[in-house]
Amino acid sequence: MTAVAQDTDAVYRQLLALDQPCYVVRTAAGVGATADPRGHQVLAAVGPLTPEGLGDPAFRQAHGVGLAYHAGAMANGIASAAMVVALARNGILGSFGAAGVLPDRVDEAITTIKREAPGAPFAVNLIHAPSEAALERAVVDLCLKHEVRCVEASAFLDLTPQIVRYRAAGLVRTARGVEARNRVIAKVSRAEVAEKFLRPAPEALLRPLVEAGQLTAEQAELAALVPMADDITAEADSGGHTDRRPLVVLLPEIIAVRDRVRRELGLSSRVGVGGGIGTPVAASAAFGMGAAYVVTGSVNQACVEADQSEHAKRLLASAGVADCGMAPSSDMFELGVDVQVLKRGTMFAGRAKKLYDLYRSHDGLESLGGTDRAELEQKVFRRPLDDVWADCVSYFTARDPEQIRRAQDNPRRRMALVFRWYLGLSSGWSIRGVPERAADYQIWCGPAMGAFNQWVAGTHLAAPGHRFVADVATHLMRGAAFTTRVAQLRSAGVRLPAECATYPPSPSWEER
Repeated sequence: MTAVAQDTDAVYRQLLALDQPCYVVRTAAGVGATADPRGHQVLAAVGPLTPEGLGDPAFRQAHGVGLAYHAGAMANGIASAAMVVALARNGILGSFGAAGVLPDRVDEAITTIKREAPGAPFAVNLIHAPSEAALERAVVDLCLKHEVRCVEASAFLDLTPQIVRYRAAGLVRTARGVEARNRVIAKVSRAEVAEKFLRPAPEALLRPLVEAGQLTAEQAELAALVPMADDITAEADSGGHTDRRPLVVLLPEIIAVRDRVRRELGLSSRVGVGGGIGTPVAASAAFGMGAAYVVTGSVNQACVEADQSEHAKRLLASAGVADCGMAPSSDMFELGVDVQVLKRGTMFAGRAKKLYDLYRSHDGLESLGGTDRAELEQKVFRRPLDDVWADCVSYFTARDPEQIRRAQDNPRRRMALVFRWYLGLSSGWSIRGVPERAADYQIWCGPAMGAFNQWVAGTHLAAPGHRFVADVATHLMRGAAFTTRVAQLRSAGVRLPAECATYPPSPSWEER
């Protein structure tokens, strides 16, 4: 007969044996926990639940991973090739942060990932940038060239020819039906956008691609039979582009849209959630609400493998839940779209908002008052605005010449490009750790970072130098399984001491 655990440490170890059932029993000596209830009165029980058992098994099977977990993209290559490789080698899905990265570097990153983790699962971020359509097209070209089998589509307000081209180019007819070899994970925060990805690609986008020779007629025909995305990530209050929607409101809404489309068309996609996933409790709650998988972002940015400066990582590792704010985005500046950034230790958010206020109230740089212009040149840009415009011309001539052509006779458009110079470079200053620009660091961050820091305080994960991305994923998912078992016992009326009802990420938990 197995011993019955009754002291706090022993009960904790029993609960943490995730591959075994846990019974709460009454004995002559009192109430305790055991894996073998024979001879005792059973008061409550939970079955085995390992991290691999969380979420939708179809997600793990489709992507060839061991966990229903996705380390989402962080732009400008912060979600680096090294990070994706570290995850892939551990059977965890990660996305390379291709947004804002020039095609040559994206090409190099994909080559590195495929060489360092051959045959392992990974994704590449495809961000919708209305002002830089050439980059979106270039990333799709590279993904098709390298046979990248999964993209994480983010910031889309509507379907575009490029995301449709990627999806349809991987469709083939097999004996089992239509096989989608190019998988799409669409990250959305609005139900109307989610529905576009839950439905097949519209003929209005498919037809021109066929006429241009970018798709075959058969691929276009097959595209009408499958949803645009295999997976929909409901993006709640996250770092970067976000509508700051509460997870508990957004996830059920997106699941309801998915279910309605399934009833109407017989097509279905999995629905996961990101934004706010920084602790085992958050991950457990997401799975409990029906999430097929969870997505992390901010918490990975402070990890060793992230292409982020040590200074920025220290700022992230000291952040609290309330240390985030909204600021204008670089890629969607003219549309008034905001990103969530770290406020603590940087003045970026306030300075970026000032730029957008000036853009809204002026017709061009020439109409700026002397005081405003002097403040921009001395405190924000630290150089004459004419020099900044010259930099913009040089930059976009190599990257996307159409940007300059559109601005030549449009003073307001020219002002937008100049202001985007600051917004675009500020994240680069953070990544490179430029000391004289520390006050201008743009560090994308959501409240999950602060929650994570509180959870790991006093553990080996408190220091950024000890945060390895696969280790973080493992502890989050192991803790989520543990937390779920605790919640199941609570729902059966069991009250556990706090010391054995929480999961600290200790490297030596077995010895506890």
